[in-house]
Amino acid sequence: MTTVAVAEPFPGEREVTDQVVREHKLNATEYRAIIALLERAPTLTELGIFSALWSEHCSYKHTKPVLRRFPVDGPQVVQGPGENAGVLRLPEGWAVAFKIESHNHPSAVEPYQGAATGVGGILRDVFTMGARPVAVLNSLRLGPLDDPRNRYLFAGIVKGVGDYGNCVGIPTLAGEVCFAPCYTGNPLVNAMAVGLLREADLATARAHGVGNILLAVGAKTGRDGIHGASFASEDLTAESEKRRPQVQVGDPFTEKLLLEASLALITGGYIIAIQDMGAAGLTSSSAEMAARGGVGVEVDTSKVPTREPGMTPYEIMLSESQERMLVVAAPHRLDAIRAVCRQWDLDATPIGHVTDDGIFRVVHDGRVVAAIPGKELVDGCPMYSPPAVESDAAKNRRAFAPMVSGPGCSVTLERLLDAPTIASKRWVFEQYDGTVRGGSVMPPGGDAGVLRVADTGFGIAMTVDCNARHVLLDPYEGGKGAVAEAARNIACTGAQPLGITDCLNFGNPEKPEIYFQFVEACRGIGEACRTFGTPVTGGNVSLYNQNPVGAIDPTPTIGMVGLLADVTKAVPSHFRMPGDAILLLGETRGHLGGSAYWAEVLDTVGGAPPPVNLTAEHGLQRLLVAAADRRLLRSAHDLSDGGLAVALAECCIGGPWATVQFGADVDLGRHADAASDEGWLFGEDGARALVSCDPAHVAELQRLAHDHGLPCHYLGLTGGSDLIVRRDARSWRWSVARLRAIYVDAIPRRMATVTARNGAP
Repeated sequence: MTTVAVAEPFPGEREVTDQVVREHKLNATEYRAIIALLERAPTLTELGIFSALWSEHCSYKHTKPVLRRFPVDGPQVVQGPGENAGVLRLPEGWAVAFKIESHNHPSAVEPYQGAATGVGGILRDVFTMGARPVAVLNSLRLGPLDDPRNRYLFAGIVKGVGDYGNCVGIPTLAGEVCFAPCYTGNPLVNAMAVGLLREADLATARAHGVGNILLAVGAKTGRDGIHGASFASEDLTAESEKRRPQVQVGDPFTEKLLLEASLALITGGYIIAIQDMGAAGLTSSSAEMAARGGVGVEVDTSKVPTREPGMTPYEIMLSESQERMLVVAAPHRLDAIRAVCRQWDLDATPIGHVTDDGIFRVVHDGRVVAAIPGKELVDGCPMYSPPAVESDAAKNRRAFAPMVSGPGCSVTLERLLDAPTIASKRWVFEQYDGTVRGGSVMPPGGDAGVLRVADTGFGIAMTVDCNARHVLLDPYEGGKGAVAEAARNIACTGAQPLGITDCLNFGNPEKPEIYFQFVEACRGIGEACRTFGTPVTGGNVSLYNQNPVGAIDPTPTIGMVGLLADVTKAVPSHFRMPGDAILLLGETRGHLGGSAYWAEVLDTVGGAPPPVNLTAEHGLQRLLVAAADRRLLRSAHDLSDGGLAVALAECCIGGPWATVQFGADVDLGRHADAASDEGWLFGEDGARALVSCDPAHVAELQRLAHDHGLPCHYLGLTGGSDLIVRRDARSWRWSVARLRAIYVDAIPRRMATVTARNGAP
C-alpha cells in the first residue's frame, strides 16, 4: 500500500473525536478502515471527505453487488453505467443521453429549492456528456392531499420543477404524480433529463495526463449544501427540518450559461474531461475523475472562487453549491477556455492539477490538509450485504382480500377518476412549458413524451413509471411490472423501447424486510430488461426513505427511452375520430389484487398483484410498433391503474387541453367469462392496450395480433356523448362531460386551499 504523506489539520479545525466521527455518519468499521488506509488518524477535512464519498448516496455500499447483476450491454449502448449519464445509439450518427436521479430528502424540508436543484443537477449530468438537454421528466410522489403539509410540499415541488426547467428553456414532456399515505413526510422527487448529441462528440469524466490542470467553471462556491450527500443517506426524523440550510439554492439563469459554455468547450475540443460538482461537490467530482483515469490530483482550495469570506478547506470541498463544473484540460488550452467562458459571462479558474502518485491531495495556502490514496477513497468503502428476509406482515398483506363489497361499477369509475393518482395532472402540466424549443410532437398527458430530432425524420419517446403498490405486495413481480409498464408506454406511441435508467427508492437497507424488497425488485427489473433487450445504462439509488412512522412503499422508478423511426407515425393516447373501431389487445383475467380499485375505493392495499408475463409483454410491444409502422392505429393507450374502465374513460376525455371529447359504445362480449364485472372493468392485468382504428383496418389489425400471438377483441365504436359499457344483459352509462369534470377538477379542488409557499405548516 502506498505510504501517504502526513496531512496537517487546518488551523481552527475541531479535533477528530469519537463524537465527531459519529456526527459524520461513519460507523466503527468504516472508521477503522480509514485509520488502516491512512496509517494515522484523519484530519477533519479528510474525515469530511470520507463522510461524503463513503455515504450511501455516493458509495452504494449496500447496493453495488446487486446492481452489478443488471444487463448493461447491447448494440445500442454507447456508454453504460459509470459515467454521468448513459448514452444510446440513434440513427444517422446521433445518440441520446439520459439519466434519472432523486432529490427526496432536500425536497422534504425545502420543497421549492429541493425540487429545483434536482432538475438542475440532472441537466448537468446530461450536458457533461456533450449532449444538449431536450426534455425533462419527473416522477413525484407525496402523501394524500387532505393533509395541508402535503399540499404545501406538492405546490412547492411542482413550482420548483417548473420554474427551473422553464428558465433554462427545457420542455417538460412527461412524468407521473402519485399519492399514498406512505409518502407523507418523505416525498419522492425523481427528475429525469434527456439530451441529444452527435456520437462523435461524446465527453467523459476521466482525468488523465500528468500536469494537466483542474478548472472550476461556473458559479462561486458557498456554504449551501454542505453534507448534502450524508443527509440523503439517513432516515428523515423530526429533527430533519433543521437540515434546511444544507439544501442547495439553484440559479437556472447561471445554469443556462453553464450549459452553453460546457457544450462549446466539449464540441470545440478544448477539454479532456468534465464533471458536474453534484453530490459531495468538489470532493466527488475531483476524486471520481481521478479514480476513473487511474491518476492522482492535487486541489488547492485557496484558489477556489468563493462567495463567502473565510471558507475553510472542509467547507469548500463539501459544499454542494449549484451550477459548477470541474474541467480537466491541457495547460496550453487555458486562455482559449477562458475566452469561451467569458462569452457566457463565466469564469474558469485553475484550482489544481493531475499528478502521477495516485494520491487525492488537498492543499490550502501551501498546507496539505488532506492526502488520501485516491482509488481506495473512491472504491474502498466497506460493502455490506445485510440479510434479505420477507416479513410476515408482507406475506399477510399479499394474502389479504377486502371483506366489503364495492359501491357498484358506475360509482366506482367516478371515484377512481377523482383519485389524485389517476386524475388529470393538468394542474401540474400548466406550470411546465412543454413546447419550448419546438421539437415536442405530443404534449404532456399521454402515455409517453415524443420529441422530433431536428433535421431528421425520426424521433425519441420517453417515459417514467412505477406501480409502487405492486412492488410492495410482490417486489419481484412489481419490479418486472415497472419495466413492462414503461415499455408499454413507449410502444403505445409506436416507438421501439431502447434502454432504461432507474431511480431505486427504498427505505432503510439495514432492515431485512427492506433489503429483501430491494434485492427482489432488482431481480425483476433485470429479468424484464433482458427479455425486452433494454439494458440499464445507469441511474440512482435512494435509500433511507422513511420517517418516524415507517418506510415508503418500495418505488423503483423506471425511466425509459425509445426510438420512433418515422416521427410522422407517432400514435396519440386518446380517441381521435367518431366512428372509429375500439379494440382491446391482450388477455383479460380480471386480476384485482393490488389494484387501484381496492386501494382507492375499498381502502385496501393487499392481495397478490397480477403476475407479469414477459413474453406477452414483449409480444405486445412488437405488435404496437408494427401496427404504428403500418399506420393502422388512430390511438393507443396502455391499461394500468384502474384497468379497462379508466382507460376507456381517459381515451374519451382526451388530453389535458382537449377541446373535443368522444363517447364510446362498447360490448365486453363473451371472453373472460370467469371475471367478475369489477375484475373486467377495474382489473389490472398487464400486457394489454386499448387501441382505436379506422373500421377498415380492423381485420388487418386482428391478423397482425394473431401473428404476434396476442388476442385482439373488437369492443365497439367511438361516438356520441356518453361512455356506454355492456356485458351480457348488464350495462353502464356515464356522461363523458361529467367524467371529464371529475377527472380535471380532482387536483385543483384539493389544492384550492394550499398554504402559501412561505407559510409552511
